[in-house]
Amino acid sequence: MSEQVLVEAKDLVQKFFFKTILNGVSLQAYAGECLGIFGLRGSGKTSLLHILAGVDRFSSGTVKVLGDDIKKSQLFKQRTGLVTQEPSLFQDLNVIENLDYIAALKNAGHADIERVIALMELHDSLRHPVTALDAGIYQRLSLACALLNSPQVLVVDELIKDIDLFSRHLIIKQLKPFLQSGGTCICGFSNIEMLIHTDRTGWLDNGRLEFYKPSDLREKWTTMLNSFQEPGDA
Repeated sequence: MSEQVLVEAKDLVQKFFFKTILNGVSLQAYAGECLGIFGLRGSGKTSLLHILAGVDRFSSGTVKVLGDDIKKSQLFKQRTGLVTQEPSLFQDLNVIENLDYIAALKNAGHADIERVIALMELHDSLRHPVTALDAGIYQRLSLACALLNSPQVLVVDELIKDIDLFSRHLIIKQLKPFLQSGGTCICGFSNIEMLIHTDRTGWLDNGRLEFYKPSDLREKWTTMLNSFQEPGDA
């Protein structure tokens, strides 16, 4: 991990009607770093990730991705990949058609398509309709599409939640060379299992983000769980 900052947010505020979703969130993500954003359902985790990826607007504060102020320039999107929590592939297309279409949108070539097919081991599924894919292959395809443009910044939400062990292993395996090449991954998750794959993790709660080493956050989580146990619980 280097000291080069690829993503930076300062005093980020997001409001939805009268509710404050994000309340003064600040963060920095460095080249070569997997930065975790841990938050339970309704914490604002997905809103934060969508803002960092340039999908959602925000109320106030500043966000810079690859040096671009995202309110003033969209150039950063050419070097950013996104995997959303909700299905975002084209449901009426099969696997290879999704790759072809998204490659065209990202100005990626045939070699890029072949590269991500090999990375995510999708050869046996290329003619399968997206609607017929199991969760693991669907997620591998989603990541493959995000990697088509060889991004420097990868924003992912619930990347390995509720998928088969092989797909989970393959996805985590491919994150390593991406980080080693100087990319940064900002990874949102609600399952504590993902914690071991992060370098630092921010716990998002009540609109505020507090950072921990993975071991310290796990200890805090365990302490919180234990505090709810009644005497005599197993």
